[in-house]
Amino acid sequence: MAERILVVDDEKIIRESLAFVLKKEGYHVEEASNGAEALKKHDQQAFDIVITDIEMPEMRGMELLSHVARKTPQTFVIIITAFGSLETAVEALRKGAYDYVLKPLNFDEIIYRIKKLLNHRSLSLENSLLRQELNRTFDFDQIIGQSASMKKVFDVIRLVASSEGTVLIAGKSGTGKEVVARSIHYNSNRRQKRFVPINCGAIVETLFESELFGHKKGSFTGATMDKEGLFKVADGGTVFLDEVSEIPLNLQVKLLRAIEQKEITPVGMTDPAKIDVRIIAATNQDLRKRVEEGKFREDLFYRLNVVEINLPSLGERAEDIPILAQHFLDIFRNQMGKHLKGFTNDAMNILTKYAWKGEVRELENAIERAVIFCDKEFIGPEHLPEHMQQSSSAGSSALAKVGYNLKEAVKEFERKFIEQTLSKYDFNKDATAKALGVSLSSLYRKMEELGIDHR
Repeated sequence: MAERILVVDDEKIIRESLAFVLKKEGYHVEEASNGAEALKKHDQQAFDIVITDIEMPEMRGMELLSHVARKTPQTFVIIITAFGSLETAVEALRKGAYDYVLKPLNFDEIIYRIKKLLNHRSLSLENSLLRQELNRTFDFDQIIGQSASMKKVFDVIRLVASSEGTVLIAGKSGTGKEVVARSIHYNSNRRQKRFVPINCGAIVETLFESELFGHKKGSFTGATMDKEGLFKVADGGTVFLDEVSEIPLNLQVKLLRAIEQKEITPVGMTDPAKIDVRIIAATNQDLRKRVEEGKFREDLFYRLNVVEINLPSLGERAEDIPILAQHFLDIFRNQMGKHLKGFTNDAMNILTKYAWKGEVRELENAIERAVIFCDKEFIGPEHLPEHMQQSSSAGSSALAKVGYNLKEAVKEFERKFIEQTLSKYDFNKDATAKALGVSLSSLYRKMEELGIDHR
């Protein structure tokens, strides 16, 4: 999108001549004959650069400079001054002007200075964004796990990071898909550029195309200014499409074009713009099933699925729970300045046997809560969320009830065990039957016999 420049001068010939030259250079240029008119235009929609004379009716250039510097400090202000008023130019620089030019104007010199300022702004913005991103270290150490299933994930990440292939990360919500995506980006050749995460499920469908590809001012109601889409923001870097299954079907073809042709067309424009981004997508849905149902384009699925990484659930890597719990404990005790040594055996027993529906994210939240409430050296069961304590005690207390004979105790154990396994697999009967090592029909018979709700 072209940078916006406001030329402010009460001398019409100077104002129009400078505006004409800058428009030929490709900038979006507007004019104002005095400071008051300029300020009104700038308040309506901020400009990237304001070039203003000092002596003008209604509002002088110095007053305009003060207003602009206070309201939009990111705007560059260039002062136009006469040779005999250099002291005024120095004062303007002290008040926040970025540069000054002398009359009579040398248009080539002004163009050179504008390009230099815009280049400086671009580099400053990029460096600022990079510092923000790099302050968050996302290397392989951030992905915790020693289980066989996680070691396979590490191997794939290492291989795919140095490539340019699109990656599809599949796994339940809370398994750490974004952490994996960031690890791929920060170990790739694009690490010096931006990582832009996009939650496809959080964008209103009517604004989806605009958010991803940008729009031109006036292209629809509410489009009061040109806007760069997130794909353009990530140019040279990586776009992470989280919950990619939520992309509206009618826009999937445009995403496919962006990936294959490496170009996008902002809303309201006809000329496509080239982009250079790597796509990493993530989903907690079965995309193959959605393709079969006609809810996801088959060609887009195969374009995204050049490399697929399947993240195991906590239930499939229970041996990693103690390592993860200790990792989160280290993080939160440092943040809160507490001197906790670890977990009691009873607390760790609860953590390893609990059915983590919210996956790693739920475990992280549970440890954070425990650190907040723990006033001892070790985290005990009493510091964990109440529902976890109750689910742990339910099985053991039930068997201790007076009057249970062996047969009744076995039935009670079976009921609790099946219920916990059903919960672990989100009440998916096929997956539960496989985990229990029984046929689906046997599982249904047992559920009927033990009075387990089929829902």
